[in-house]
Amino acid sequence: MDALLSEFCSITGASPKDARRYLDKHQRRLDAAIDAYYQEGGSRTTVASTSKLNALFEKYKDPTGDEISIDGTIQLCQDLKVDPENVVLLAVAYELKSPRVGEWNKKGWVEGWSRLGCETVDDMKDTLTRLRAKLGSDSTYFHKVYDHTFGFARTEGQRSLAIDTALAFWNLLIPTGLTGGALKHDLTGEDVDMDGGESSGWTDEHTQWWFQFLTEKGGKGVSKDTWMMLFDFIRSIDSQFLTHDAEAAWPSTIDDFVAWARLVGKVPTPEAT
Repeated sequence: MDALLSEFCSITGASPKDARRYLDKHQRRLDAAIDAYYQEGGSRTTVASTSKLNALFEKYKDPTGDEISIDGTIQLCQDLKVDPENVVLLAVAYELKSPRVGEWNKKGWVEGWSRLGCETVDDMKDTLTRLRAKLGSDSTYFHKVYDHTFGFARTEGQRSLAIDTALAFWNLLIPTGLTGGALKHDLTGEDVDMDGGESSGWTDEHTQWWFQFLTEKGGKGVSKDTWMMLFDFIRSIDSQFLTHDAEAAWPSTIDDFVAWARLVGKVPTPEAT
């Protein structure tokens, strides 16, 4: 049995015959094949053991509290052999409904890992690989993790994200979405002809412009509206910002960013095209 086939069977509990069929149908893209398997009614042959997950939770839990905190999170990352700043942990935080950075409650831990079919650290390691691929390639899933990250990263009691905090999390998420395709340019409704060629969208260079603009602008922080709407802006805007509509319902920070990019010559003004 080849490695992909074996991994598909291990994750889903499917037979080798079904695993081969789904992998062949989806050009041997493991994440796409697994998603299709579940969407078409496939299910695991085993159910994660609640007692094993409870025992793992107790292993990592703060000895003086009821949750896993920073120290336990660091130990968990060491056992999973994953960097604490790896973007896949944002997907784990979404799946386990972690309320804040470095905090995991027992209900979210048990229900989340159970839903993912994990009961051992080795199971979790395998699942991280799948979640990382899904986060990068699946726009809908990326959007869910992205939305959850705002509340996850925000300091308790604050309505906005500190700019440096927002930049740090965008620096994890945006390159992942661009590289994997989750943030690929959505051409729906595109009506701008870029010199007769195909319009391109947001790139890593645009991300650096966004960071430069926010750093120069300063301010109290990044609002939830700006955080949420940036996802749609990245996916819909063309590389020269010619499709930006100042009359649309974009947050003022995004409108100001477009104006700044034109003012400093990053992109042409509409009149100059």
